[in-house]
Amino acid sequence: MTGRHPHQDGRVATGLELFYDLVFVVGFSVATTLAGHQFAEAHYAAAFIGFFLCTFSAIWAWINFAWFASAFDTDDWVFRLVTLIQMVGVAIIAVGMPAVFDSVAHGGDIDNRVLVLGYIVMRVGMVIQWLRAAAQSERHRRACLIYAAATVIAQLWWVLVLLSELSLPWTVAGMLIGVLIEMTGPVIAENRTDGTPWHAHHIAERYMLLTIVTLGEGVVGVVTLLGAQVAQFGWTLDTAVLGFTTMTATFAMWWIYSAVPSGTVLHVRRDKAFPWGYGHIVLLMSAVGVGVGLHLSALYLEHHAVVGDEVVVAAVVAPLAVYCLGVVVLAAHLLGANAATMIQSVAVVGVLAAAMILCAAGMSVIIAIAVATLAPVAMVVVDETIGADRRARALSTLR
Repeated sequence: MTGRHPHQDGRVATGLELFYDLVFVVGFSVATTLAGHQFAEAHYAAAFIGFFLCTFSAIWAWINFAWFASAFDTDDWVFRLVTLIQMVGVAIIAVGMPAVFDSVAHGGDIDNRVLVLGYIVMRVGMVIQWLRAAAQSERHRRACLIYAAATVIAQLWWVLVLLSELSLPWTVAGMLIGVLIEMTGPVIAENRTDGTPWHAHHIAERYMLLTIVTLGEGVVGVVTLLGAQVAQFGWTLDTAVLGFTTMTATFAMWWIYSAVPSGTVLHVRRDKAFPWGYGHIVLLMSAVGVGVGLHLSALYLEHHAVVGDEVVVAAVVAPLAVYCLGVVVLAAHLLGANAATMIQSVAVVGVLAAAMILCAAGMSVIIAIAVATLAPVAMVVVDETIGADRRARALSTLR
């Protein structure tokens, strides 16, 4: 485990990495369903806090594994067994999610014991990996030890927060401090040492794969929404429109993301990695959030929600806005803003605003959601008409 070549030809995701990602499908699915039900019952604090804690813990743990594997993956028996430990940790996180949502919804302290336990199991696995790399890679030893030390400090903090039995506000504050500790470690390790030999195209592919996993929650949400619509009204024109637009929107969300040449840019400009990598946390959470909004819409159509039309539509519009504008920011960070990104931003804001206005004017939830789903489609149209040429010119001048 001395470090892989950062420019290795043909570097792609391994079968183990793909298998590892499957565990996160379960975690995101549980978080999506729970958040959707909390929104439906107007437990907004439980929905937001539970969703943030559960999705962030899963995404952050995935990010750490992805970057480590990009730099040091040996795929030997030790690496595989430690990866199994981390997969068990993800499963424990999923098991602990209902208690987090329910405890906040009932007005008590956050019951995050199982969630934190699963997270610690995952992070212990990463400490083992970093220490093994430090022992075997003289060149990258210092960076690996910093990663390991920062992870241990963060886990001690999580245990302290867990054992302190703090009130809800103080628990949230304590967990945010833990997040800050977690995110600071990699910055110090990569900037104060020679860093780690991560592979630009490989890490871009890994993020693409996780983005597809999170977008999968949107697909599940579409099917759930259609099922509710058919059960309530049968197969109607509204059903067909709703099914086509929501599925098209999910596809368009993948399309606009895949158009961003992350691997090509990071290969040349490795200094752009941290904003790119950390920015994906918000992007990935918003992709899962679209699934939450669609689940809430399904509950609304089944008359299992106590919230109004505007809340239902906003639950779809808000994460769509974050995702679409997040892709614009991502592209601008890598290649700079241009006319295409500006037009895309205006189109997204205009379409989503129109959806909320139509809802407020009394239009049905189905029509408002159908209009909202045009936002990523509009981005694709702009990109294919004028964005591709501008992106090609920016890439040609990349240094």
